[in-house]
Amino acid sequence: MIPQTQSERTRALSALAPVIPVLVIDDAARAERLAEALVAGGLPVLEVTLRTDDALAAIKAMSRVAGGHVGAGTVLTREQVYRAKDAGASFAVSPGATETLVRACEDASLPLLPGAVTASEVMLAAEYGYDMLKFFPAETSGGAAALKALAAPLPHISFCPTGGITPANADSYLSLPNVVCVGSSWVASAKAVSEGDWAGIEERARAAFQLRG
Repeated sequence: MIPQTQSERTRALSALAPVIPVLVIDDAARAERLAEALVAGGLPVLEVTLRTDDALAAIKAMSRVAGGHVGAGTVLTREQVYRAKDAGASFAVSPGATETLVRACEDASLPLLPGAVTASEVMLAAEYGYDMLKFFPAETSGGAAALKALAAPLPHISFCPTGGITPANADSYLSLPNVVCVGSSWVASAKAVSEGDWAGIEERARAAFQLRG
């Protein structure tokens, strides 16, 4: 799957809802119920970061939930690309873009949402063929103002900003023409997941779904 096709796929997924929950899951036994709550609340696209021992098992469990699209986040290596694909991930997210990672996603036919912050990083990703990118870490890299500035010389590039996005500042990103959605952990915090607060998570998902309204 060439990068252009990968970006078509990640852009389509990003357009399904204004927020992609970024999830850190320590216990895969809670993953399926978590996915059900988020999808029921209107957020079908989920990112499970590969930062815990249970992350791949969580992706496998969540991929069984009807209506959901589960991706692997913090993908850094070729091995992680293939392990994420085998676990059922439908896309991958990375804080950057390396040739090794790009080639692995091409070989595995796993759509990649690569990260970029500076104009040079965005241009390099575009040379590979990507025009749908992750902007991370958003708030410490200039926030919505930086993304607005990038739109002038690079109007053909779209973004999913993550890192420091909250209900208070999400609208400042979502109002930009080059932002398709945002990614954040506020909808399903580690505390809420560990406590099994599925009703609260679903309620926050419903509120997040209304952000672009």
